Amino acid sequence: MALGAVAEHSFNTNKGFGVLHRSLNFSKKVKLQEQVNLKTFSNYRIGGPARYFKRAGTVEELIEAIKWAREKKVPIYILGGGTNILWSDKGFDGLVVKPDFDFVKVNGSHITAGASVPMPALVQAAVGRGLKGIEWAGGLPGTFGGAIYGNAGAFGGEIKDIVREVVSLDTETLDLKERSNTECQFRYRTSIFKTQGKEIILQARIELEPGDKRVLYESMAAKMSYRRRKHPLEYPNIGSIFKNVPVGELKKELVEPHRQVIKTDPFPVIPAAYLIDKAGLRGVSHGGAMISPRHPNFIVNVLDARASDVSALIELVKEKIKEKFNIQLEEEVRIV
Repeated sequence: MALGAVAEHSFNTNKGFGVLHRSLNFSKKVKLQEQVNLKTFSNYRIGGPARYFKRAGTVEELIEAIKWAREKKVPIYILGGGTNILWSDKGFDGLVVKPDFDFVKVNGSHITAGASVPMPALVQAAVGRGLKGIEWAGGLPGTFGGAIYGNAGAFGGEIKDIVREVVSLDTETLDLKERSNTECQFRYRTSIFKTQGKEIILQARIELEPGDKRVLYESMAAKMSYRRRKHPLEYPNIGSIFKNVPVGELKKELVEPHRQVIKTDPFPVIPAAYLIDKAGLRGVSHGGAMISPRHPNFIVNVLDARASDVSALIELVKEKIKEKFNIQLEEEVRIV
């Protein structure tokens, strides 16, 4: 769907911020694909088949799929961009639904976008109109909805700083909800959508500020260049595996040995990559997976890795960091 277009079959913008239709007409039969290879829906290129798979281009189709899964008593998983997910080697024995709400609408300093919009496209839409506040996300993979779900952040910025409202679908009641920034309960790399796990993000509105287009392009390009230099983009990966460690959650005696490497993200943290490196795990491999020598918080697929290879390295890292530093790392990626 072209930028600037709103899916009129799903959205009613009479109130400014899109409120989705509730007068839904459901077909009796849900068209599904079967035994779909999930490798093609993960940046890792790892995973077995989905028993059932459906793309949902409208809210009506999304609700139909949820109702079908309930009726058949099969588990359901809502898939975003696949940039931070590790599928099981056995796949998913249920229904995987991939929503397609891909639109961007700009109104002054406000941008309303569908959850399926790729973050690079959203950043480009903002910077191209001289709007600042999101250029920190230059080169950030994934979708807008995924960024909200995990309160994505980089270079001192976080998505929570610009989100004003989010529209979601409650998978239990099938009602639409409109949440303010406060009601989203954003915290470090999480939100109410992640902690409760029962709402599907459909669209959101962000508020930015006027800026110098040339300066914004330079800032965005610098962030993208940094990612290309520092991240192992030559191999399939799903980004940082572990969250950085918030200093405020640690006892003082655990922080002191690492005082010199503390960075702001956007508050003081100990980088997970530093801890992994100091534990001597840079370049360690298992099967076809390897802890990246370039950036040790990345586990890369170097030779047809299996999910079990990646999982083994994740457990190894957690075990060694706990043993050496008495610090418990927490995964940032989703393992399904």
